[in-house]
Amino acid sequence: MSSAVHRDDAWGPSRRLLAATAAHRFHVLGRTKVEIAQELGMSRFAVARLLDAARDQGVVRIEVTAGDDLDHAASEELAAAYGLRRALVASPDTAPETTPARRRVAGLAAELLTELVGPDDVLGLAWSRTINDAVDALRTLPPCTVVQLCGAYSLPWRSDTSPETVARVGALCGGPTFPIYAPLVLPDDRTARTLRAQPGVADAVERFADLTIAVVSVGAWSPGHSTVFDVLTEDERAALGERGVVGEVVALPFDAEGRVLDVDLARRVLAIDEGALRAVDEVVVLVTDPERAAAADAVLRSGLPTTLVTDAGTGAAIARIAAGRPTA
Repeated sequence: MSSAVHRDDAWGPSRRLLAATAAHRFHVLGRTKVEIAQELGMSRFAVARLLDAARDQGVVRIEVTAGDDLDHAASEELAAAYGLRRALVASPDTAPETTPARRRVAGLAAELLTELVGPDDVLGLAWSRTINDAVDALRTLPPCTVVQLCGAYSLPWRSDTSPETVARVGALCGGPTFPIYAPLVLPDDRTARTLRAQPGVADAVERFADLTIAVVSVGAWSPGHSTVFDVLTEDERAALGERGVVGEVVALPFDAEGRVLDVDLARRVLAIDEGALRAVDEVVVLVTDPERAAAADAVLRSGLPTTLVTDAGTGAAIARIAAGRPTA
């Protein structure tokens, strides 16, 4: 077969077939342009032009996918918007009633931990329903150290609290665990200081400085969207709202600009503090509800997270907030 019978500017069935032949040999069979030129009786430069034309004319269609469970474009957009190491946005589910968004995010988070965690890592876990689901989705993990990042949430209807989550990960990986068997929110800072010094609690707190990976979630400052919000009194919630609190991560209260606020709540909780969390090399933030998008935006703007894992709807809501922000 020779290119002499084709005009370079022609794009009829014969040239389409020749382009498809060259493209198949190049992209599928792995032939070099020199080899294809020899096989088709063409020059290497003619083959290069033919391959370019094959792509321009749609004979070759390039599809990039990170997998059916991951929206590559949305993930790249959010990572760029907030300067993250990575963002993982779960693909939309055509049957959300069978696979809720939270489960899809939990599945991605579990796969990410399986990929990131090594035997020398110290893994810190906060508590949320999504983190709990991610732990359920874990199938294997190297024998790492597992540390609880905050006290147990004081909700009588919750049985799957943070100490149990840490214990389940420890049982899976076979590594040492450091749970905190004490409430998250305490009556005053004196009680918090006393409990931090107690054996068991102190052991966990001392490991905060050794953390290499931390997994936390975003809570919005509204009923049902933050367990911290839900355990406070109405007056406490209102007072913190007046101070500008829009969300929290392990009881660290954020304002809309992503600043951690110096409020009384931060001094009377058993949880990792801002400095220790910022010192962790990999901070994975999970968020799964579009109503938490503004809170997530604030947390992401803080520079604290390195990785975001979210669902399609929440990711789109966060992206809209980022896109609507005036440029400097």
